[in-house]
Amino acid sequence: MKERILEVLKNTNKALTLEELDVKLGIGNVDDTKLLMESLNELEESGDIYRSNKNRYMIFENGPLKKGTISINKKGFGFVEVDGYDDIFISIDNINNALHNDLVVVEILKRKDDGKLEGRVVRVLKRELNTIVGEVQFKKKDIYVIPDDKRIKLELVIDRNKKDNLGLVDGHKVLVTLKKQVNKNKYLCKLDKIIGHKNDPGVDILSIIYDHNIKDTFDEETLAELPNIPEEVDEKDLVGRKDLTNEMIFTIDGDDTKDIDDAISLDVLENGHYRLGVHIADVTHYVKEGSALDKEAQVRGTSVYLVDRVIPMYPHKLSNGICSLNPNVIRLAISCVMEIDEKGNTVDYEIFESYIKSRIQMTYKNVNKVIEEDIVPVGYEEFADKLKQMNELSKIIRKNKDDRGYINFDVDEAKILVDENCHPYEITLRNRGRGENMIEDFMICANECVATHIFYMQLPFIYRVHEEPKEEKISGFLSYLSAMGISVNGKVNDVRPKTIQRLLHSFEDDPRYPVLANQLLRSMQKAIYLPDNLGHYGLASKCYTHFTSPIRRYPDTTVHRLLRTYLFKGEISTDTIKKWEMKLPEIADHSSEMEREAVDCERDVDDMKMAEYMEDHIGDEFVGMITGVANFGMFVGLPNLIEGMVRVTEMNDYYNFDEVSQTLIGERTHKRYSLGDKVRVKVVRASKEERSIDFILVEGDKHEKEKEES
Repeated sequence: MKERILEVLKNTNKALTLEELDVKLGIGNVDDTKLLMESLNELEESGDIYRSNKNRYMIFENGPLKKGTISINKKGFGFVEVDGYDDIFISIDNINNALHNDLVVVEILKRKDDGKLEGRVVRVLKRELNTIVGEVQFKKKDIYVIPDDKRIKLELVIDRNKKDNLGLVDGHKVLVTLKKQVNKNKYLCKLDKIIGHKNDPGVDILSIIYDHNIKDTFDEETLAELPNIPEEVDEKDLVGRKDLTNEMIFTIDGDDTKDIDDAISLDVLENGHYRLGVHIADVTHYVKEGSALDKEAQVRGTSVYLVDRVIPMYPHKLSNGICSLNPNVIRLAISCVMEIDEKGNTVDYEIFESYIKSRIQMTYKNVNKVIEEDIVPVGYEEFADKLKQMNELSKIIRKNKDDRGYINFDVDEAKILVDENCHPYEITLRNRGRGENMIEDFMICANECVATHIFYMQLPFIYRVHEEPKEEKISGFLSYLSAMGISVNGKVNDVRPKTIQRLLHSFEDDPRYPVLANQLLRSMQKAIYLPDNLGHYGLASKCYTHFTSPIRRYPDTTVHRLLRTYLFKGEISTDTIKKWEMKLPEIADHSSEMEREAVDCERDVDDMKMAEYMEDHIGDEFVGMITGVANFGMFVGLPNLIEGMVRVTEMNDYYNFDEVSQTLIGERTHKRYSLGDKVRVKVVRASKEERSIDFILVEGDKHEKEKEES
């Protein structure tokens, strides 16, 4: 019956009533009509069809309404992802009680001046939210949970008399599951976990971790496998592997890195070419497919790096122990050794199982002293010349990438320093020098080499894919540049990487470059994992994967497993191919989802700690740059990437918002505030709970005028 209903609606260009469907389906008895009504209810509940307020049924393809998942920004507005359409912007006024990640019906209202669609949520089809993190508050006879996520406008109550709830006190941070809907916005909840008291150090970050459904502990089944993991490499495991322990191999990482999964080596050949070795920890030797360790890593998808902790994909015995390429100990590896010519092209390569002994655990800070300042730190003397050779090769590789269209947005990152109580005391920019670029260049080479090899074998594989941007996104950005008085040459439909690279270079000397580059970055699609090779647009790479970080990314673990299957064991039977054709789409999809969750978690923690830092700076003044403009105010970013809002209600005039030029214009003063403008601001409010910071303009704001008049 459901298939017949969908077929009728698909071939009808209007919404149909129950009676009209009865006729079109040829239904002539009460039982069939009852079945029709049941099927319609099920199709409506599943989101396959829509029922209007006038009880007419339609499918979304044929009507003005669309179905999609809504993502709500912490600033209140949202976007609905609809297949076949650009994301549809939803203003705060048109959210209509939808929550983040809800499946919703959206009506497209208009196409904005910049080409973007705007709509309103008509109905919530499915509430994806199941678990919520919040703070306990006792009110009369009930225990309420106030959601940490201020986008969640729900009233949550848990049973005061249940045995498991007796230990709760005001201020406890808890994880609850929605159990029963009392009314439209009120739910009865089950207590899943007491995370800790809000005043306890580190509980604030734990709350965010649980809010993103990230596991911070390993289950008993996974831990039970750890005694079988050795502390040292067994000699029998070296059989059949290439011995590289006599080569000058070393690692370069951050000062605090403990999970080291890549090492490098370099030789200059007689023909003038370079032999670059990228040696990656052989995690899959110890983590067998289908084991509890493997299943747990697949669920996690990635390690999560937060300001005061790392939530590892594998337990520390693996991630910091036997799988980490620590110095002066033998470790198992998978090596990709490439011959690279004077133009940066890989002309020959080998991929094989090896064992290595890293000579030294270098840090970026010390490596940068060698290659940027010609200063050799103690312990680096015998490696200085090798590092300089590596730097020369890196420049060759980078020029090769630039020539093909590599897009380097060079986005700054904040470094948040916290004390023993997890309180932030300093926020600076994370330094990125030649050493960081060098390792990035070498890892990209290895990733491309491995991906290309398997691609030409025409075997199932997992690729890191970055599709080209949509024309309308680039068109909107070019219109935005024009409105800001920046003229650029280029065609809207030319979205080749080289074109975007030139576009980025065209305003690199503009003082507004950070804001402009960020706007262009937002026009790009997100990189994901897929079992299909669609290329990597940002790297201008025809074939790319993630091979170099198996300790912290499950796709890399999968790539290692496939290399072992296809290359080292030679298993390429029909059954093997079918198995991986079935498994890889799910692995790719889940890995992409968990990567997004980890990024969002890291961003939320950073936002909270930045707001907490600014709580100590109420009244302080800073010079910043306008990074966003809306009808309700403007966002100002400080040099250390802290961002706060100046609300139009706090400004000394009535301001109109020009959407095309992203400018606020004062009616009386004609004062203009646009993206990229520098302004002096004062911190007036900051809240770590709300992860928000409010500024006022130091000159011309309402508060200053009130002071003058008094």
